[in-house]
Amino acid sequence: MRKSYNVLAALIISCLSFFTANAQSVTVSGTVTNNTTKEIVPAVSVVVKGTSQGTYTNSNGGFSLKVDKLPVVLTFSSIGFESQDITVSDASKSINVDFKVNNALGQEVVIAATRAPQKILESPVTVERMSQSLIKNVAAPSVYEAIANLKGVDVHTASLTFRTVTTRGFVSSGNTRLNQLVDGMDNQAPGLNFSVSSIVGLTDLDIDNIEVLSGASSALYGSGGINGTVLINGKNPFKYQGFSFNIKQGISHTDSKQRTPAPYNNIAMRWAKTFNNKFAFRISGELIRGSDWQAEDYQNKKQIGIISAVTSGDRMTNPDYNGVNVYGDETVVNIAGLANLLSSSIGGNFIAPGVTIRNAADNYFGTLLMNPQYPTNAQVQAFIGGFPAANQPTIALYTPLYLALTRGYFGSNTNVTRTGYKEEDVVDYNTLNAKFNAGFHWNINDKIEASINSYFGTGTTVYTGANRYSLRNFKMGQHKLEFKAKNWFLRGYTTQENSGDSYIGDALGSFLTEAWKPSFNAANIGGSWFPQYMVTFSEAKRQSMGALSDQALHNTARNTADIGRYVPGSAAFNNAANIIKSTAVNKFGGSKFLDRSELWASEGQLNISEIGNFSNVVEVLYGASWKQWILNSKGTIFADTVMPIRVNEYGTYLQLKKKLLNDVLTLTVSGRYDKQTNYKGRITPRFAAVVKVAKDNNIRLSYQTSYRFPSNQNQYINLQLGGGSSYLIGALPQFQSYYQLNSTIPGYTAESVLAYRGSGNPAVLKQAVYTEVKPETVNSYELGYKGIVAQKLLIDAYFYYSKYDNFLLSTAVVQATSGVLTELLSGGRSLSYTQNSTTTVKSNGWGIGVDYKVYKGYSLYGNVFSDVLKDVAPGDVTFFNAPKYRINIGVRNDNVCHNVGFNVVYKWQDDNYYEGTFISGTLPSFGWLDAQVSYRPKGTKSTFRIGGTNVGNNYQRTGYGSPAVGGLYYMSYGYNL
Repeated sequence: MRKSYNVLAALIISCLSFFTANAQSVTVSGTVTNNTTKEIVPAVSVVVKGTSQGTYTNSNGGFSLKVDKLPVVLTFSSIGFESQDITVSDASKSINVDFKVNNALGQEVVIAATRAPQKILESPVTVERMSQSLIKNVAAPSVYEAIANLKGVDVHTASLTFRTVTTRGFVSSGNTRLNQLVDGMDNQAPGLNFSVSSIVGLTDLDIDNIEVLSGASSALYGSGGINGTVLINGKNPFKYQGFSFNIKQGISHTDSKQRTPAPYNNIAMRWAKTFNNKFAFRISGELIRGSDWQAEDYQNKKQIGIISAVTSGDRMTNPDYNGVNVYGDETVVNIAGLANLLSSSIGGNFIAPGVTIRNAADNYFGTLLMNPQYPTNAQVQAFIGGFPAANQPTIALYTPLYLALTRGYFGSNTNVTRTGYKEEDVVDYNTLNAKFNAGFHWNINDKIEASINSYFGTGTTVYTGANRYSLRNFKMGQHKLEFKAKNWFLRGYTTQENSGDSYIGDALGSFLTEAWKPSFNAANIGGSWFPQYMVTFSEAKRQSMGALSDQALHNTARNTADIGRYVPGSAAFNNAANIIKSTAVNKFGGSKFLDRSELWASEGQLNISEIGNFSNVVEVLYGASWKQWILNSKGTIFADTVMPIRVNEYGTYLQLKKKLLNDVLTLTVSGRYDKQTNYKGRITPRFAAVVKVAKDNNIRLSYQTSYRFPSNQNQYINLQLGGGSSYLIGALPQFQSYYQLNSTIPGYTAESVLAYRGSGNPAVLKQAVYTEVKPETVNSYELGYKGIVAQKLLIDAYFYYSKYDNFLLSTAVVQATSGVLTELLSGGRSLSYTQNSTTTVKSNGWGIGVDYKVYKGYSLYGNVFSDVLKDVAPGDVTFFNAPKYRINIGVRNDNVCHNVGFNVVYKWQDDNYYEGTFISGTLPSFGWLDAQVSYRPKGTKSTFRIGGTNVGNNYQRTGYGSPAVGGLYYMSYGYNL
């Protein structure tokens, strides 16, 4: 055994010696400066011409490179500058390079479109890019927030730090239709199946560039990219060296509309260092603190599961009030129905042989003169007093219910809800986001780089789904090992999720009301909320002899039943809330998640044509990937009470690219195959052509297919909502069996149940029909143009048309678990799950973007775009949520004079009907202005900045039920940005 270890050790040492051995004997060094401003230029690529041997300038603009011999030709290149070749003959002399600025448009190189580097002008599909220069001067508090300025991009804001990016419609909080890749890793939270904004990932100082691929992208990126893919790429420590930090202080809520003015703090740092261009490390961190935007929509809503709509009334005018951002008022009872049950239960008791309490009441009140509608106090007390003292408390409870039923006090169909708590009372608005990343990189030789990186994030934020979820002390880590060269890469990574102290806002509100006073307790009817409400209502009606309106009676009954209710902020309230928030949601009285889900993945790609030296004939790219999700919520989210659920997915893709007709025509053909545990394999091809009509002017055409498997939540979720009888369940057949939907307890469509509640006619009820869910597919056609006019104007335009088959949507059904249909009038068990649309859904859209170099560094930029969904079957809830028109217009100049720059952008979006699993309703159109001014003292690495987002403090929402977002104003100091 020892001999085997010795052999293995010798082999490893030999391999390392082979990789690291070199004959480099001459070191050349120098400095690169901007030929206009005379400032140093960091992160410039310095390469021995014709080889892959090279380095980058450091944060002081300097470089040092070992070469085999002299003379040697060095190529200097960087975005925004002209490439330069310099011959070096004498290593003893420092090389001083005057780097010439090149402000030419359209020179950026993108990866997203074809998974291989190419000029953005030649991309066969629509792609947007935020370069390093744009990132440094965004008119927003964070880089992620500035993605909303890109053409074709929408951003939903559910919280100060929870923003969801989407393209081509389907705006929502938590988007399962778009891939977000951070340094090549799928950035989704394994238990949620979508990216949690930028809570986990790169810090602002560590982002090199961002690419947004709009539209279908499954052919290269797999399931989830049915509507787009976002690539957030970090800074390589070999290229971006030195120490950087940024301190940002701001203020929000300046008008005290939601709360008193609150501070905003953002502190970020990054440190990267190389050692002989062989090893490099980087560490970065960022801490954000602030007071969240508050959801304060107190409109009334009617809802069955995820089917909802805003309706009239408020707490003072409607006893059935269920506020949008009020939690605990979901518990509802038909008071006539409950009174009937109680009256029958109590009234059926015998007080004498052959005589029930009901018999006695009929005999007594029926013999009163004229059988009065409103018996007097004396008459009622005489009836109660006629019973033995031991029975009188029961008779005192029964009598008001008896009178209300026999005299119609309650009406026939009056629903009453509990009194809930506002979101601000139950959700944690103390926003926090802390990120820490570290990486170690090793140039094994001139061609191969190895790296190991870890990304950790934690935070407190709020997410809008079927409820408002308070993600409190949420944690997620991603860890990656990667080997890459010019023509291939191989990476493996894992994502570890910890839900921390996260909980459901609705459930907390509901269980707070129950902890104080139960809605109904058969062992203590008189101490239960609804019986107290009904008795008070009946007595007030009788004693006022009908002089008070029913609404006044309802308010009196509520005020009486609410006496002693927990007051937000009180010790009793806080103690009860802490117990509920620390109890698992699958236990009675609990609202907490216990999610520890994981994702394990590996991926590799090979440029076969480059390795085989036939790329001049045809470019061939091949790749493969594997993922395994381990769903582990201990029954609080998924049906995984017994053991974690494992879901496997693997895929492989091939791309061919060929230039024809003297490079006038470029054809690209791609295809991908993917297979997941519960579904058959899918093949998704893509065909694209780019026609060069003139220099720097190209027309692109593409046909793309894309798909998405139902998400893990779509398949396996088993979550009780709001502490009541509403559930989100998986779409797999076993859930239909578990809830007996396909056997003894049929489910009726939400629309028909609402109609039944309105009419009382059971004939309108329609039984839901379940079909086994299939993956959704889309066929998309796109025509686009991108070109430069007069070297000053960049135009990018597109039109697309898409057809969705097996469109995934949500449906809601209601069961009468008692077997009696009248249960559906106010209650029943509501179940929401995923189904396929029975129709082919179509969408189309267009967009135009321009970037105009006006004069001496001034740039005027903007875009307008539109998306429309068509042929949606009646009753289908698509969650498309795209305003018909959106506009972004901006002007910037990074150096107006004396290193003073600015960036201003105005955004406007049309009104739209927003469909959400939480609430649906119409959002009005709105516009807002973002702006920033910067100053960089000459000869320093300092940057001072002052700015604001939504400068006019015009509160607006991007999603129904989510908070209205106001102005945030900030100033910052940055070093070596």
